Amino acid sequence: MLSSPRAVGIAAAVVTVAIWTGFIVIGRASAGMTLLPFDLALLRIAGASVVLLPWGWWLARRQGGSSSLGGFSPLPLRPTVTAGVFGGLVYAILCYAGFFFAPAAHASVLMPGSLPLWTALLAAVLLRDRITPARALGLACIVGGDVLVGGEGLLSAFRGGEVWKGDLIFMSAAFCWSVYSVLARKFGLDAVRATIAITVFACFTYVPLFALLTGTGVLPTRLGTAPWGEIAFQALFQGVGSVVISGITFVQMVRAFGPVKSTMITALVPGLSALGAVALLGEPLGWNLLAGLALVTAGILFGVRAVRQQTPDSIAVRACPAGAGGQKNS
Repeated sequence: MLSSPRAVGIAAAVVTVAIWTGFIVIGRASAGMTLLPFDLALLRIAGASVVLLPWGWWLARRQGGSSSLGGFSPLPLRPTVTAGVFGGLVYAILCYAGFFFAPAAHASVLMPGSLPLWTALLAAVLLRDRITPARALGLACIVGGDVLVGGEGLLSAFRGGEVWKGDLIFMSAAFCWSVYSVLARKFGLDAVRATIAITVFACFTYVPLFALLTGTGVLPTRLGTAPWGEIAFQALFQGVGSVVISGITFVQMVRAFGPVKSTMITALVPGLSALGAVALLGEPLGWNLLAGLALVTAGILFGVRAVRQQTPDSIAVRACPAGAGGQKNS
């Protein structure tokens, strides 16, 4: 019974939702600690690279001549670079930068909530996907929820607040991941190879650039003064956990339950992470946040119910948002 496909799927769903929820709560908690956003991005990329670079090298050797970046990316150079810019590099930097300005509860709504919106709009333009009336209703709910949450942040700007900066950064991060999702679908990528490829690209570009800029004093860093325990934890959770483990468990969950039911399961993430921010970080839960959370969750569910399972699961999981705390919008 414990090894049945359904039991494995349930376990994978629990792990996926827990990691995506923890990504938001821990990301915000880390913003008040020692490390800076660029430091956290480096540890995410480095932690994931320890596992995924050897994996990519092995896959590239098995499949033959379609590898790139020294044989560590199992994908050709063009999809590796284009997907890697949005899904591996810019997304990571924006996520951690947003946590330094806006609370985790805002990230709970604006990052997972905006993913289906941006993905649907980009897919309509680039892939000629049709937005049905039911999906349009779901997207309208998401827009309403984002306005309720982000509008409060914009109003705070008149009082000298900086929450609006974080809100805009979170929505930009969601946009970047949506671009990656649509590119992954356009290039016909699967989740494992795509995750490896964007990590390899980020490692080969961001790590040396970070070393150059911090070594010359252009970019500030606190890695030299941060406790080793914090550095190890962030590399393990942000890199191995948020990228590698959640990527694998998401794929396993989709194999067990299908893409539509899986997206409905991960629709729990905004609510759970918002409640986690209230319980663990002491963040307030105002009426606008509650209303925005309800609208975004309803919008995700409307959109999911409107999707018809016309494609195999292998296509549905091609752009699994590892560490996004969000959903794949088919």
